[in-house]
Amino acid sequence: MLAGKGQDEELPLIIIQEVLQTNALRQATLGLTTQLTQMLASGCFVVFLVSFCSFSSSFALTDAEAAFIARRQLLGDNEELSNTLEEMTVNLKFENDRLKKAYIGLQAWKKAVYSDPFKFTANWEGADVCAYKGVFCDQALDDPTITVVAGIDLNHADIAGHLPVEIGHLVDVSLIHLNSNRFCGIIPRSIKNLLLLDEADFSNNRFVGPFPDVLLELPKLKYLDLRFNNFEGQVPSGLFDKNLDAIFLNDNRFHSIIPENFGNSNASVVVLANNRFYGCIPKSIGKMGNTLDELIVTNNELSGCLPEEISKLLHGKCSKEPLYLAQIGQFHILKELLREHG
Repeated sequence: MLAGKGQDEELPLIIIQEVLQTNALRQATLGLTTQLTQMLASGCFVVFLVSFCSFSSSFALTDAEAAFIARRQLLGDNEELSNTLEEMTVNLKFENDRLKKAYIGLQAWKKAVYSDPFKFTANWEGADVCAYKGVFCDQALDDPTITVVAGIDLNHADIAGHLPVEIGHLVDVSLIHLNSNRFCGIIPRSIKNLLLLDEADFSNNRFVGPFPDVLLELPKLKYLDLRFNNFEGQVPSGLFDKNLDAIFLNDNRFHSIIPENFGNSNASVVVLANNRFYGCIPKSIGKMGNTLDELIVTNNELSGCLPEEISKLLHGKCSKEPLYLAQIGQFHILKELLREHG
């Protein structure tokens, strides 16, 4: 099915193929990630442009969940974090004020949970927040003499709930991992207070609404994973001006062109698969030759214009791997590039 170049030739790996959608689309997508990780271990550049015959989503919220989100939003749950922390009465003793703030944020989060089948938050009680399941503490970056909550990892907990505005009290966390839960609603603007946040993984949940622009206000953010949610609308151009190393937006409902400044990104991995992106791949992609390892735009509505600037990727960071091609007629420019390097 794939026509390969000779073993003695050295070119980056670009795979373009056309496949039919199967009932195991999600499993196949996740499987691709594993395979690509193995490929990237050898330093190859990968572009997947896959055309599927249909697209569907199974992430509809239940009536109860939708009603719950609406009630919380009517109560102003997405407003800015108030300055009333000092007025809150907490009859517990903490090592420092930052652990007290974290306690208040975590208790509000626990109250926002309405299903926790594996009891991840069952021990979220008392002043010892560092003993809470999924909560990790470390020395404060600005003061190694004190301990702070440095990370939250609730991956695969199957928790149903939403993110309360009080999450903004977790000012010392550098990572939040919420993969494979049932969190719904929107990401509160108070998350902008997490100035040290480096990794944000909200994947495989039920978040809704437009792209959460507030995440672009996080100065330390390097890893952004929003895949398998119900985000929709346009992707802001500012995303590709941000200094991110990995961008995962696949399996949402984004419907827009890929912004013209796409090539400004210095990310090594960009996955936009299974959305409704349309139009052409921007010419600015040619600027990504020194950084981009992996680009996947499978199952979108992109038209048949692959810019000539993609040839610059053939001389970029990963130019010593075999080149494979499965022909799609509309991507005729790629065939010309192959002749130039053949």
